[in-house]
Amino acid sequence: MHDFSSLASAAPGSVALRRGRWIESRHRVHAVVVEATGRVLAVAGDPRVPTFFRSAAKPFQALPLVEDGVVEALALDEASLALCCASHNSEPRHVERARAILARAGVPEEALACGGHPPLRLEEARRIAAEGRSPGSIESNCSGKHSGMLALARHHGWPLEGYERPDHPVQRRMCAGIARWAGLDVEALETAVDGCGVVCVRAPLVHLALAYARLAGAAREPGSPAGRVVRAMVTHPAMVGGSGRLDTGVMEATGGRVFAKVGAEGVYGAGVPERGLGIALKVEDGGWRAADRALVALLDALGITDPEADDAIAPFRRGAVLDTRGDAVGALEAEVPLEWM
Repeated sequence: MHDFSSLASAAPGSVALRRGRWIESRHRVHAVVVEATGRVLAVAGDPRVPTFFRSAAKPFQALPLVEDGVVEALALDEASLALCCASHNSEPRHVERARAILARAGVPEEALACGGHPPLRLEEARRIAAEGRSPGSIESNCSGKHSGMLALARHHGWPLEGYERPDHPVQRRMCAGIARWAGLDVEALETAVDGCGVVCVRAPLVHLALAYARLAGAAREPGSPAGRVVRAMVTHPAMVGGSGRLDTGVMEATGGRVFAKVGAEGVYGAGVPERGLGIALKVEDGGWRAADRALVALLDALGITDPEADDAIAPFRRGAVLDTRGDAVGALEAEVPLEWM
């Protein structure tokens, strides 16, 4: 287990919305960069700020599908494994893949406990509304993760009913895995309920960075469970998020040298296998718009991405704020000064 109790804080980063000549709003940002050994390289703000990992935990929740033999038993392809890591846009390709996972596992769609919600991508929300219906559970951004959890339950002969509850073997299996990668005793994990109904964990931000660093380090072994999950994400980045999403864009722009995953309430985790690095950030007020801009600033500062590149993350780097006609009327400006340890 890793003890970061003596880790010092630094000046926080910020993402400001500039409208005209004035700063209209400002978001405080905490960030930390860690090596797989547990050595902390750089911080901004409080690296020990208590943080719900939210959907940034999904790659670790997908690992049991590989470790326990579910992928082989169901002959799931890499795109399906990537979807199990996803907070997707509810595009048709995402919904079809989630249905395929359930079909291979012999699990009815009605078993999904995630519930429906308007898609994260506005165009998909409009499409579903035009069809005169409400989104179903299969269109939840978490349907890939839930389909994977149901497949895990079916594989082990565990009950499908209640798979989302804290006392179910699926959730106990997930929490044990997250704790191991994050360098924590499972008893040290604080838990609550995520937006999709399953267990979500809470720990100091530095432990999320450590989990990504260790996953990045383990992914250097291509056939390992970690290597297979990371390969699935970077080979099929559109399954992890979708059109217009930053985590997808980061993996596309870096040619898979970086894997990244957003979490609700202003959380990001990212790993850099070739450098054995893990990166985690938390926007204090939970602003997703600030998290996107802050992650790009961090990757640029670390020399992982090219600030001059016209690539899949360029729109997030510019951070344009648009009016109702689509004209730029402001910009999100990120300053995340890292203090090197």
